[in-house]
Amino acid sequence: MCIEFGREICGILASAESREWLVTNGIGGYASGTVAGLLTRRYHGLLMAALKPPLGRTLLLAKLDENVLYGNKFYPLSTNRWTDGIVSPNGYQHIERFCLEGTVPVWRFACADALLEKRIWMQQGANTTYVYYILRRASQPLQLIFKAMVNYRDYHNLTQSNGWKMSVEVVAGGICVTAYETAVPLYLLSDRASAVATHNWYYGFDLAQERYRGLSDREDHLHAATFQIILHPGESLTFVASTEKDTDLNGEAALKLRRSQEQKLIALWKSSRSSHAKEAPAWINHLVLAADQFIVARPRDDDTYGKSIIAGYHWFSDWGRDTMIALPGLTLCTGRPEIARSILRTYAKFVDKGMLPNRFPDSGEIPEYNTVDATLWYFEALHAYYRATEDDDLLEELFSILVDIINWYSRGTRYNIHLDAADGLLYAGEAGTQLTWMDAKIGDWVVTPRIGKPIEVNALWYNALRTMANFARRIGKPYQEYDAMAERTLVRFSRFWNQETGYCYDVLDGPDGNDPSLRPNQIFAVSLSESPLTFNQQKSVVDVCARMLLTSHGLRSLSPDHPQYQGHYGGDQSQRDGAYHQGTTWGWLIGPFVLAHLRVYKNPSQARQFLEPMANHLYAHGVGSLSEIFDGDAPMAPQGCIAQAWSVAEVLRAWLATEQLSVNN
Repeated sequence: MCIEFGREICGILASAESREWLVTNGIGGYASGTVAGLLTRRYHGLLMAALKPPLGRTLLLAKLDENVLYGNKFYPLSTNRWTDGIVSPNGYQHIERFCLEGTVPVWRFACADALLEKRIWMQQGANTTYVYYILRRASQPLQLIFKAMVNYRDYHNLTQSNGWKMSVEVVAGGICVTAYETAVPLYLLSDRASAVATHNWYYGFDLAQERYRGLSDREDHLHAATFQIILHPGESLTFVASTEKDTDLNGEAALKLRRSQEQKLIALWKSSRSSHAKEAPAWINHLVLAADQFIVARPRDDDTYGKSIIAGYHWFSDWGRDTMIALPGLTLCTGRPEIARSILRTYAKFVDKGMLPNRFPDSGEIPEYNTVDATLWYFEALHAYYRATEDDDLLEELFSILVDIINWYSRGTRYNIHLDAADGLLYAGEAGTQLTWMDAKIGDWVVTPRIGKPIEVNALWYNALRTMANFARRIGKPYQEYDAMAERTLVRFSRFWNQETGYCYDVLDGPDGNDPSLRPNQIFAVSLSESPLTFNQQKSVVDVCARMLLTSHGLRSLSPDHPQYQGHYGGDQSQRDGAYHQGTTWGWLIGPFVLAHLRVYKNPSQARQFLEPMANHLYAHGVGSLSEIFDGDAPMAPQGCIAQAWSVAEVLRAWLATEQLSVNN
């Protein structure tokens, strides 16, 4: 499978600007833009450097505005939309082909009989972006001229120049830009092109996606340098944007290294699967490469090799809940258990009062502990890791932390999280807080507070207790207490069953009693390793989710029959957050649904059919990856992040489960 577009997509601006590409560097930095070359988000740029890995993301190089002079004719290759609505230049019209080579985006620009090819990738472990040009075909020399548009701002913000003077200096191989005295220098370098320093602000880049999201939509960028070169057929040019002065300018070697790294990822994936398993489809191989884009370094003083997972691009940092949910799919399913081990050890260092951090803020190092389920997902992630590795050493190392977590949750910790002595179920929440994955909040309004005993939290609690008992048995620790707690939870979990509706309550014992809303959270009571439901109940849950919540790209967060259902996600912050968990489809939920369907029906070929629409989705939104969310109403347009860790992870995990069941049968 080759993800590829011709002029039928690239030559139509609406189509080309709605498809976005992404490359990453493994430390939190990235480069991203549209197939058209048009900036549509504040998060687009050729170098979004992670200055405090994996965060501190800062826009340094916004774009290159390229032009070609060939046969005495001028061909613009770049595209810009301005605040007056004018699109100029129209370089997208010269894109003959766009494709992904692994995760590397490739453009072919046709200028008469000349064919200029362009690639973009990042050096792993460095804030360095490569742009590599090669003249594939021409009957005479071609002159390539491009302007480097720079900036220096947090990736969430926007810049209006207001007379800002940056330092722009000529250095060996190119230009050094220093935004202000204490700023990290940006080096714009080339192996062969001549460079001329300049300082000219371009005003009023229009950001259409920011306007769609109800946010400020205008930005200025500084034209800091102009590069130019004469290329003959077969010749190449390497351009590098980096925070490192001594970056290797051998683009051919750097590209070969990147290809080798991606080939290694595919080899690990293939070697980790059963030798009897059939060959994975090409779209699954693409997801294996996409999975690597979320894995980042999170070094600590006591562990310089610590790892974490970026929840989604472009705007999420690493979140505890997302990391634990995504860990099995991104690391274990792809044959990288050592990464899983590092992540589990890294997060164990941040456990506080029995809780895992919800997220690490972009500014500052103090994590936020406002989630009830992240810690419980940690048990499931560790269980998946242990099942794959039987790593008793890690179990021994982490066991005391697991004991501490169970104790804190039992006696009570932050936000009124505690075990109800009356029924052995977990209660969580207080006014003004959002503790579950349905965590949208607008000012003081918590959209889905779910105070009480949420079903997935208690399914996770039961699963954690069973897992804890098994861990204790494995390493010779007392296990009877955990078995007894699990049995008590199992008996009282029956309270969740709503006989009248034929499916589970979403929340028990809330401020307004039991909540009968049909939401997807009950699917976890079927999909987790240990299910507290009877077989008939499991089947009913799967069937009702299939009828009412299932879409081509995941499960709706609320049934369309509910009076508060919202089938479209868009508008300003308030409108978007108000719809986030009130009908919006979540891509990652297709994984638990498929696993639950497999458990009940044991039909891998049918279960795999639910995943197949994701193969087509690789051609849209974030090309080569899977989106965060989709509209609940047809045609279920993609929304939110263009690439989401748990969407990719859960599709990989579910697909592998269908394959393994097929082999075992």
